[in-house]
Amino acid sequence: MGEIVGLGTEITECLRIARLIQRYGEAFLGRVFTPEEIRYCQSRRQSTEHFTARWAAKKAVLKALGLSWQPGFQWRDIELANDQDGQPMILLHGPLNQAARQMGIRQWKVALAYCRTHATATVIAIQ
Repeated sequence: MGEIVGLGTEITECLRIARLIQRYGEAFLGRVFTPEEIRYCQSRRQSTEHFTARWAAKKAVLKALGLSWQPGFQWRDIELANDQDGQPMILLHGPLNQAARQMGIRQWKVALAYCRTHATATVIAIQ
C-alpha cells in the first residue's frame, strides 16, 4: 500500500437527508447524486440510509482532499459505486478528479455505516 495523504470522516442524520428528499425530491437527488447512485439507493429497502451514507462519504472525500466546497465543484463529481464484491468505492470526476491527481492520489479506501438515525463514512486517500 502507498502513503496515506488524506483522511476524512463525516456523520450525518438520516432525518436531515429524508427531509431534503421530501422537500426537493428529484431536484435534490439529481443535483447531489449520479443516476447510478440514485438507482442503487432507490433499489434498497432502506433507501434514505443509503442516500445518507453516500452524502456523508462525499463530505468525507472533500475532507480527505483538504478542500472545502468551491464554485465549479459539483456533488456528482464524487460518486460512490460498488465493486464486483459489493464493496463501496470512490470515483471522482471533473475538477475534483484533477485535484486528486495533482495530489498523487491513486487509491481510495472507504467505509460506510448506518443505522436508522445516522450514517457515517470514513475515507482514506492513498498515493
